[in-house]
Amino acid sequence: MALPNSSVQTVHERQIRVLVVDDSPAMRLLLQQIINKHEDMRVIGSAPDPLVAREMIKELEPDLITLDIEMPGMNGLDFLERIMRLRPMPVLMISSRTAEGSEHSLRALELGAVDIIQKRALTDKAAMAGMAEEVGEKIRAAYKAVAHFQGRQPLRVVNKPGLVHVDSKFDPRKLLFVGASTGGTEAIKALLDVLPPHCPPVLIAQHMPEDFTARFAKRLNDTCTIRVKEAVHGERVQAGCAYIAPGHSHLLVRRIAGGGYETQLSDAPEVNRHRPSVDVLFDSAADQVGKLCSGVLLTGMGKDGAAGLLRMRQTGALTYTQSEASCVVWGMPRAAYQMGASCAEGTPAELANLALNSLRL
Repeated sequence: MALPNSSVQTVHERQIRVLVVDDSPAMRLLLQQIINKHEDMRVIGSAPDPLVAREMIKELEPDLITLDIEMPGMNGLDFLERIMRLRPMPVLMISSRTAEGSEHSLRALELGAVDIIQKRALTDKAAMAGMAEEVGEKIRAAYKAVAHFQGRQPLRVVNKPGLVHVDSKFDPRKLLFVGASTGGTEAIKALLDVLPPHCPPVLIAQHMPEDFTARFAKRLNDTCTIRVKEAVHGERVQAGCAYIAPGHSHLLVRRIAGGGYETQLSDAPEVNRHRPSVDVLFDSAADQVGKLCSGVLLTGMGKDGAAGLLRMRQTGALTYTQSEASCVVWGMPRAAYQMGASCAEGTPAELANLALNSLRL
């Protein structure tokens, strides 16, 4: 028997099975049309609220769900928290492009959502095509994260490095570079949480919309020992500070006269379909810093950052990748690993200590 106020469809078992949860009939229909245009995925049901969705999850056992953040009754964040506690599974959140939407989206990522799809004005065919492409890519990435929610075991055992002592002295000439995408917000937090207040400067490229990066930096700054901020153009980098690339610009580093480095922002075209791009950041590290830096490539779909990490290693930098078992999506680290760009792999906290050891005097 069909559930009330819901729709159910059959699906070929090789396709990704998606449940859409949204209180807007128009949005449910739009997502269904967009998802069903991709041959490798299919909407198997849609629900107007979490109560109906809960029953549909039990009955249909979807591979993943899309979940609106703002709904009457039980909102999406409350429902997400229950899902992650009772039946962990990949979830993509649907968010509005507002300040409140950005805050809620970051909270959703903290609770375990794989990624965020922002609502946009679909004014023409190009905008519709762009959203369809984004939705398809993020569903595929989320589906690859299924094992992450099923408690997978590590495929390779990593030797855990010793913790860096709080009194360790670091080389003032050295920098740490970090790149991440899908699943990266929590991985970056886990990495930064390990860093002592006098650590070398950290420059970070995380694939994230421009509405998110300043708030992401603030949330990290509120919880980490080090200072975390959104990068601005032409700022001299300081020890004990991490700089997050703004969502509208590439982040680079430039050596300055008299020693030291400063941040550079660029609105150049996307690289690997991203701006900010991890490859752009890592390439600047190889060009400007060379062997006096370390690079860490964290969880994410695709291969952005892999070639840049290899360039860093070829210039003498020590380079690291997140282990498959700890990644939400082992795409970017895998590409780097297969290229021979990684000296070692581990969890974000393990990599933080490996990198810190390489940056000491």
